[in-house]
Amino acid sequence: MDFIVLDMEWNQPWPGSPSAKKVLPQPIRGEIIQIGAVRVTEDRQVADEFQVMIRPKYFRHLNRRVSKLTGIKESRLKEEGIPFPEAIEKFCAWCGEDIVILTWGFDDVTILRENLKLFGLNTDWTQRWYNAQMIFNAQTDGSSSQKALKTAMEIFEIEATRPAHDALGDAYHTALICARLDLKRGMTEYAQALTSHENGFHGAELPGCLARRVYHDYADKRAALSAMAGEENKCPLCGKKMLGSRWFSQPGHRYMDLATCPEHGKFLIRVRLSQQPNGLVRVSRLTYEATSEAAQAYARRAEKADPEEQRPRRRRRRSAPREDKTETDKR
Repeated sequence: MDFIVLDMEWNQPWPGSPSAKKVLPQPIRGEIIQIGAVRVTEDRQVADEFQVMIRPKYFRHLNRRVSKLTGIKESRLKEEGIPFPEAIEKFCAWCGEDIVILTWGFDDVTILRENLKLFGLNTDWTQRWYNAQMIFNAQTDGSSSQKALKTAMEIFEIEATRPAHDALGDAYHTALICARLDLKRGMTEYAQALTSHENGFHGAELPGCLARRVYHDYADKRAALSAMAGEENKCPLCGKKMLGSRWFSQPGHRYMDLATCPEHGKFLIRVRLSQQPNGLVRVSRLTYEATSEAAQAYARRAEKADPEEQRPRRRRRRSAPREDKTETDKR
């Protein structure tokens, strides 16, 4: 059995572009343009490498942000890229049969399966897959947060020798990390690590936190925030429904709101939204005392926002109807 450490880069259409409006046979969040992989043997030796560039079929114009992040140009995809089905055939031939796929994060395999379905290709060979982040956490600090690849390298004192945001470069650095983990034990303990992650909170918890809970399977951000301000907005002391004020956004898909319980007063609510492997939204919710550091941050944010929002908006003056129009013009 070999461990195949996989990383990919994919192109996403620019919002509002013709590509973004295309109706595809299978919805995808991105079309794969590069696959990089490194083999780690059963005795944890970093072995051979694989890389292929893919010429996109549906999202042909490269998103400039993707190009800037990865360093990949459209000209390179046209010159070196091959069709996705051919790339997958080459990749599977290189992998062999008795393999386990490892990725750093949940996204890569989800995107891979979407692309395979789009082209009508088999997805069964992707079933033996594990997120190496979960194994890393379980065998290091036991945290439930998703660590960046760079952070994990620093913890293991691994020096970067390949470019970041390159499929093969990231796969190689991930393989160096995996080679230091007990991967077989990680596989047997994976369910427990995954549960710890699902029940965990991605981000720092400030002093004054009273309650913490995770919610799953919301259709989108609007549905998630609506639930957090509605049926799930309950007092941490008595469980009665609280009345929210308004959400303020923070970096990292975080939002905060000041809610009021009729009996116990005000509480600061902080939530973080993240996407689940199935595309639905997961919410990590923290409830703080009204006098906490987090609540003070909300007050500062509200103080900055309110003067601007209370400023009256100028009404546009309607132009007076022209009296010199002909009957034809008026129709």
